Amino acid sequence: MTSTADIIRDIGEGSIRAIARALSRVENGSPDSADILDVLFGKQQGFTLGITGPPGAGKSTLVNRMITRYRTTDNSVGVIAVDPSSPFTGGALLGDRIRMQSHASDPKVFIRSMGSRGHLGGLSGATRDASCVLSAAGYSPVIIETVGVGQAEVEIADLAHITLLVLVPGLGDDVQSMKAGIMEIGDIIVLNKADRNGIDQLESYVKASLEFMPADLKKPEVIRISAVSGEGLEDLWGAIDRLVAAQTGEEKTARSAVKTLNGILTENGIIISEKLLEIEYNGRKAAEELILAGQLSPYAIGKKLLERAEGMFKHNGSK
Repeated sequence: MTSTADIIRDIGEGSIRAIARALSRVENGSPDSADILDVLFGKQQGFTLGITGPPGAGKSTLVNRMITRYRTTDNSVGVIAVDPSSPFTGGALLGDRIRMQSHASDPKVFIRSMGSRGHLGGLSGATRDASCVLSAAGYSPVIIETVGVGQAEVEIADLAHITLLVLVPGLGDDVQSMKAGIMEIGDIIVLNKADRNGIDQLESYVKASLEFMPADLKKPEVIRISAVSGEGLEDLWGAIDRLVAAQTGEEKTARSAVKTLNGILTENGIIISEKLLEIEYNGRKAAEELILAGQLSPYAIGKKLLERAEGMFKHNGSK
């Protein structure tokens, strides 16, 4: 069995096999996955793009276009496509590789389909961890395409540096039922299939909905495109580039660190985790400062808290 140290070394050397092994281990929750992520967390680079929106909005077609765009600038591109998992078998409809077939033979494109495993927001902790692996391996951007299941999709905003909310005309009640909170998750709102009837009405509805956003929040840019024909894509690429340029490296690192820690604490039981943070690190703020200072990773803290909790349960159980 390949050791943790070997996997980390080989990822640094660009080994596709090592990247795949690391992804399998974090997705399956292997015992050494926390150790792998602990080391890789500090090696992340580039940025993460989240693509979300209702089913049928053309997200995969847009992702395909994005891969082409970033490959023309010689970027290595990672893609995590989150598919809905079967509630009976836990299996997923992993069809995204078929839609992105034109890039399958490109050694600088890594596409990984992952099941959401019934997780409410269509994202699992494994998706976050897979993003960490790909980013540390030098893929930039890492694109995360989610299943798009409604209000719970706000979770994508906690994972990606930049989030695109993709909408199309003709969704009717699906769009009408969206509350302002959903609109707020998008740094850019993309109106796809711009050649369809109803695009003007959709744009009017979206812009009207954005008027209800809190005054202290920046309203997202609204851009019309056709992912099939290419209409409007240059405008979209420009908007993404501006947002990337506006984020400093320190800002991205801090945001990623805090949100990763929050996710790990939530998965391990937020109430228990907060109490253990007080015991181990004098509280959440002190733990965050250790992460931002580069002394610890969120994964090291999560592992420590889990070990402490297990020790407490064993101690209480032996009484």
